[in-house]
Amino acid sequence: MERIAIFFAEGYEEIEGLTVVDICRRSGIAIDMVSVNGERKVKGSHDITVEMDKVFEELDLDQYDMLVLPGGLKGTQGLESHEGLMKQIDDFYAKGKYIAAVCAAPSIFGHRGILKGKRACSYPSFESHLEGAEVTAGPVEIADHVITSRGMGTSIDFALAIVSVFCGQQAADEMAEKIVYRV
Repeated sequence: MERIAIFFAEGYEEIEGLTVVDICRRSGIAIDMVSVNGERKVKGSHDITVEMDKVFEELDLDQYDMLVLPGGLKGTQGLESHEGLMKQIDDFYAKGKYIAAVCAAPSIFGHRGILKGKRACSYPSFESHLEGAEVTAGPVEIADHVITSRGMGTSIDFALAIVSVFCGQQAADEMAEKIVYRV
C-alpha cells in the first residue's frame, strides 16, 4: 500500500493540509500527518490546532512514497527551516519519488532548484520563487514526480491529483463525484 507523509509547521494553512489528508484517506491511501515542531499538536494559520499522527523524529522515511507540503506563509517558513525535512525532500526528488506542495510551499522546491524546466504553479505572490520553472495559472501541475498547486481554493484539485497518481484517474474522478466536486 502506498504511504504519504504530510508535514505541518506552526502557521500551516488548515484547508490545504487537511483536505489532502481527508481525500487521501477516503481513497484508501495511508497518509500520516507529521509535525516538524517536535510536538504532536500544531496550530494552523487560523488558530485551529490539530493533533498529528507523528513527529518528524519518529519517521522512517524509507516507508513513504510521497512527501506533501501544505502552505501558509508561516507554515512554509517553518517547513523550509527544518533541515531534516529539506534533506528528505532532496533525497525523494533525487530518487524519483513523489513530492508535492501547495500555495506558498512550492517556493521551497524553487529555492532548491527542483522546478528548473518544469511546469509549476503556486500562490500568485510566490510565483517569483519558482526558480527556473515554466509558471502557470493552472490549479495543479504534475511534472514528472513533482506536484504543485496554487492555494486554498485549489486544495481539492491538489488532493485529487495525488489520488490520481496512486489510484488512477478513474479513482480520482469517482472520488470527485462522491464528494460532489465539479470542476
